[in-house]
Amino acid sequence: MTARRLSLVDLAIRYGFLLLMAGLIVYFSIVAPAFLSPQSAVFVFQSVAITGILALGVTATLVVGGFDLSIGAVATSALMLSAYVMVIWEMSAGVAVALCLLMGATVGLLNGILIVKLRVPDLLATLGMMFLLVGLQRIPTEGNSISTGMALPGGGAAQGTFSPAFLMLGRHRLDFFVENLVPLSVVFLLAIAVVVWLFLEFTRHGRLMYAIGSNAQAAGLAGVNVNRYKIVAYMISGTLASFGGILLAARLGRGDVASGNNLLLDSVAAALIGYAVLGASKPNAFGTAVGAVFVGILLQGLTMLNAPYYTQDFVKGAVLVVALVFTFALSGRNGRGRV
Repeated sequence: MTARRLSLVDLAIRYGFLLLMAGLIVYFSIVAPAFLSPQSAVFVFQSVAITGILALGVTATLVVGGFDLSIGAVATSALMLSAYVMVIWEMSAGVAVALCLLMGATVGLLNGILIVKLRVPDLLATLGMMFLLVGLQRIPTEGNSISTGMALPGGGAAQGTFSPAFLMLGRHRLDFFVENLVPLSVVFLLAIAVVVWLFLEFTRHGRLMYAIGSNAQAAGLAGVNVNRYKIVAYMISGTLASFGGILLAARLGRGDVASGNNLLLDSVAAALIGYAVLGASKPNAFGTAVGAVFVGILLQGLTMLNAPYYTQDFVKGAVLVVALVFTFALSGRNGRGRV
């Protein structure tokens, strides 16, 4: 009887979240038949592409036992910076992309230095960086969004425009199906997810990062440069967050200061939900990608049911709590919890 009970718990830990996800798909397809259409599937993937990329960056920091709260602000800063470079400075798309990625990596480096060199707790360091960036991105335009023809604070109007090559990053679609075109941003998400998964699961550096997250002191005694790996993890997070901001700017075609408000919560939810996928009980790229898709399915289904927008965060929070129960409460009872 005990063995059977343990077996049921194992099954719940390993497949419970996937069953929950399948149940949601079935429910939404019954109450809203259009939910299973190819167009709906494409929209789900498009809606989570940017969130998923940011979540993969968060995963890198979770692997080394950290956490990055600045990703949403980094993404929005990249959005504003790219718009500023092309619309106000009238520079090329290549320069805008390069500056945004450099900005993201620099923010990650600063986060890492604050955490590992100055010993500021990761939550406080990245929270402070988030507030700093939220204020900094508004100063050059006095809190206004950036678009062609906008009035500049010093007088005159912005004459630059978004490069067509830049806009293609967020708007171009690939003809993978006869009737439905796959957004290029989805391809970016899949490619980045595969690269991060291969890096974390199959390379020596990825295994060392997991070792640091499990026991940083033991990893240090074994000769691992713990501080360097932690800094690199935050640089990965900042770079991916800035790339997500680039895609968002390319999709919108303007520098909207309020467009990234939900990026942090959705990305963190996707990364934490990843703990529950296949009973991993640890941060992992595959689980994070599945978590991002799950968030997209949930939001698409609620939207098609005409659910009020203010209920979506509540539902996402409830689902996140369920996922964490699968991860920590059940696995802890079964002796497999990971601290």
